[in-house]
Amino acid sequence: MRDARFDVRGSRIRWTESEGAGPARVYVHGLGAASAAYHAHIAARPELAGRRSLFLDLPGHGLSDRPADFGYTLEDHADAVAAALDEAAVPGAELIAHSMGGSIAIALAQRRPDLVSRLVLTEANLDPAPPGSAGSSRIAAYEEEHFVKDGHARVLEEAGPVWAATMRLADPRALHRSATGLVRGTSPTMRVMLMGLSVERVFLQGALSGELVGHQELVASGVRVVTVPGAGHNVMLDNATAFAAAVAGQA
Repeated sequence: MRDARFDVRGSRIRWTESEGAGPARVYVHGLGAASAAYHAHIAARPELAGRRSLFLDLPGHGLSDRPADFGYTLEDHADAVAAALDEAAVPGAELIAHSMGGSIAIALAQRRPDLVSRLVLTEANLDPAPPGSAGSSRIAAYEEEHFVKDGHARVLEEAGPVWAATMRLADPRALHRSATGLVRGTSPTMRVMLMGLSVERVFLQGALSGELVGHQELVASGVRVVTVPGAGHNVMLDNATAFAAAVAGQA
């Protein structure tokens, strides 16, 4: 396991990695998740093996520290990821990022273009104020102290076994602030930033999730949109073969 400082108090963001050649692939999880649980089985597939791969846990999640005075905005998370990549000496990485992690990856590419050579985004949040049915909106609907005291347990009960398995490892305060930051979004929005980037961009949408909002606009800006059959929000779990092909550039 490796780590890097991400705030003035010396809090640590942590990751595990496998050795390999070529541009590193950095896997970034979503809200209330953990990187290896969602992506290690993908990196081990034959079409992706042999590349250096980092499985990064965001602040407040998984193996990383969870300082109570950290903001946990999308920009805060992006700066923490940048600290990890600087420490790991990983310029020009390919970021494979899910949901909120995709929003963070977009912010990172905007803030530190030297660190990113390619984005593979899985159902990334591109707009602020997602629908009320979205997990982030349900969490952000609570006041922070109410969520920490009672809401976290309620959301865990409603989350389903897959999400709850990793959400229970996330710090409740960090989870709430991360969700609030995701609902607030960025300025300019993640969508506008994504369309303006010059790196290779792939957006994976699960067919079961419905039509991607702004599909044609994204394509016109150079984003390659791949609709993955038989998959919902967790594309890498629902259709690992198609997901790995997209990461390998074969889809």
